[in-house]
Amino acid sequence: MSRIFLSPPHMSGKEQQYIAEVFESNYIAPLGAFVEHFEKSICAYTGVKHAVATNTATAALHLALRVLGIGAGDYVLSSSFTFIGSVNAILYQNALPIFVDSDESWNLSPVLLQKAIAKAPKKPKALIVTHLYGQMAKMSEIMEICKNEDIYVIEDAAESLGATLREEQSGTFGDMGVFSFNGNKILTTSGGGMLVSDNAALIAKAKFLATQAKEDKPFYEHKEYGYNYRMSNVLAAIGVAQMEVLDERVRRRREIFDLYSQRLSAYDEIALMPEIHGSSGNRWLTTLTLEHTDPSRVIEALENENIESRPLWKPMHLQPLFKEALRVENGISQKLFETGVCLPSGSNMSDEDVDCVCKVMERVLK
Repeated sequence: MSRIFLSPPHMSGKEQQYIAEVFESNYIAPLGAFVEHFEKSICAYTGVKHAVATNTATAALHLALRVLGIGAGDYVLSSSFTFIGSVNAILYQNALPIFVDSDESWNLSPVLLQKAIAKAPKKPKALIVTHLYGQMAKMSEIMEICKNEDIYVIEDAAESLGATLREEQSGTFGDMGVFSFNGNKILTTSGGGMLVSDNAALIAKAKFLATQAKEDKPFYEHKEYGYNYRMSNVLAAIGVAQMEVLDERVRRRREIFDLYSQRLSAYDEIALMPEIHGSSGNRWLTTLTLEHTDPSRVIEALENENIESRPLWKPMHLQPLFKEALRVENGISQKLFETGVCLPSGSNMSDEDVDCVCKVMERVLK
């Protein structure tokens, strides 16, 4: 049987046409018409006012912290249940993370967020909140807390492009938002990211820093250091084609989630990741927990049938790298890591592929 991947790229069919246009223009290097087009398409889709395309989402997070004035010795609150890319940018700025555990939504707990602010040796300057597996965090409560405490909010929406809360797009609630276009994301350019904000000055500064902080002179002059963080015109062309089918991709991922939910509903030990009230996730990955069965047995059985799956994220506060970091934990994300599985969820999966995955799981769960 051909391999069923966790979340493979799913092309629209227009990518090669747009790449050909890039080659015809000879704008192969970073920047070009498709970069601007991609940025505008993200703004139009999400309703945010300004965007800058970057070579990775981690670069976009780094730029967000830099333009918000986060530096050495500053504290930055962060979701603990996330991928390390969400946190590495904090270290790039020589700032200090404070990890906040999850609640029943699997995302960052507003209750623990308030406790973490009180516990910090000095007031944190920013929060990076992850919308995990494409599901929205409790942004109403989180934004209220951070507004009252005068704390910047950066949304790590790397996994959640197309997800909404009260019909507002993820990445648009905080001061700045970040999307990822890595190879396994719902929209992929093979690699890349986007930093968005309604604040024109912040995005202008980020764009300046992302292009080596070159001053507006006919020669190369630099008053501060920057980075080589901009997206190439070639990759942006792929992104433009992908944006044209984004709603279809979200719709199919949600259909796949529903198929899994229906097929596995007979197993009381299975709990699928929930959606908070008023939200609609993009269901980037269908994820679940097992109350009695060791998830490694499911992952091994699937791999034996050439089907890719993986455990849930190992929380940051459990990573050796962060053993000395401050944290406010309640055991929820650790339990999710110990009992959870990510199932194949690609938008190009057939119903028969989902059936194959479920048959393997049923053999293990009997």
